Amino acid sequence: MSTAIKTAERPRLSVKVQTIATLAAIVGAVAVPQVFHLLGAASGLGTSLGEAFLPMHLPIILVGLLAGPYAGAIAGLLGPLASFALSGMPGIVMLPFMMIELCGYGLSAGLLRNTKLPTFGKVVIAQIAGRAVRAVAILAAVYLLGNESVRVASIWTSIATGLFGIALQWALLPLIVYRVENLKKE
Repeated sequence: MSTAIKTAERPRLSVKVQTIATLAAIVGAVAVPQVFHLLGAASGLGTSLGEAFLPMHLPIILVGLLAGPYAGAIAGLLGPLASFALSGMPGIVMLPFMMIELCGYGLSAGLLRNTKLPTFGKVVIAQIAGRAVRAVAILAAVYLLGNESVRVASIWTSIATGLFGIALQWALLPLIVYRVENLKKE
């Protein structure tokens, strides 16, 4: 019997390990963007570094790849909310869209955790899924709910603005996943 997606043998993680990973990702989703915002403030670029390098996405996709869909989805949903509660970022208008988008990233990366795909491929699929979920949410808000505080054009501008962050995810996430998985074998 043949399956469409082959899976790798990975041990099931305990609830405790998944909970710790989720909490670590939420902390990362708050802390990593603050580093970029501080560098932006020091260099006079303001929040544009965070918008360009997408630092909140890194820990969310990573936890999905390492700890699975529950950890990824929960961290993706709660990371932006915790960041907003502690720092006021992301802004209130974009907060629900960031929560939905990052939940999509974490869930899709987690669902791909046990597939026999290169990590780079998993990252690309998670990126596409997260952006697609965000696009649907924005389109629904604008056309179904009449939301005038967000523009449909933000779908495309956020992709263009975040190209450096997308490339950073391609470079860092496969390396980090490789290192973490090899630490377990040592």
